[in-house]
Amino acid sequence: MSGGIGAALVAGLVAGYGIAMPIGAVGAYLVQLSARSPWRTGVAAALGVASTDGVFALVAVLGGAAVAALLAPAVPVLRWVSTVVLVLLAARTVVAGLRAGGEAAAVPDAAPGRTYFSLVGLTAVNPTTVVYFVALVVGLPDRPVGAAAAVFVAAAFAASASWQLLVAGAGMALGRFVAAPPARRLTAIVSGAVMLLLAAHIGWSS
Repeated sequence: MSGGIGAALVAGLVAGYGIAMPIGAVGAYLVQLSARSPWRTGVAAALGVASTDGVFALVAVLGGAAVAALLAPAVPVLRWVSTVVLVLLAARTVVAGLRAGGEAAAVPDAAPGRTYFSLVGLTAVNPTTVVYFVALVVGLPDRPVGAAAAVFVAAAFAASASWQLLVAGAGMALGRFVAAPPARRLTAIVSGAVMLLLAAHIGWSS
């Protein structure tokens, strides 16, 4: 493996894990969704998050500082969009949890394909993701090109996917322990409260 490819691999893994590992709004929703949905839905949700991270990594490689300058003014708007989305998700989560004891059938987005694109959209408007990759664009002193660029993007996607699948797996394991309706109601309320707190933090920072 050449030095350029090796450096791109390491940089991509660091970038992917760097954005994926902090548990924020998207991570909290992924855990809650995986806990109350079939495993295919949890996997689709995890891959939706990772796909968006991969796209941002690709933009970071190809776009350069011009993309950073283009995205930076949009961050305040994205903060408000993310706030509204989180409030709506929190409300839907609590309502779904309270109906019929929070049974999985009450989840409206259980289809894996639909869930995948829902998490792509949620991750794309998450200001933390946007800010991180704007910083990444500016901070790449030697932007990888050609095969090295492909390795960087693939490594970032793989790192994010591995972590998101781990988070989804934790949610699925949690679901086995909270199968009873009272536990489902409690976890739905707690999850909704966490999302509202995150929404308030994002909105306050706007």
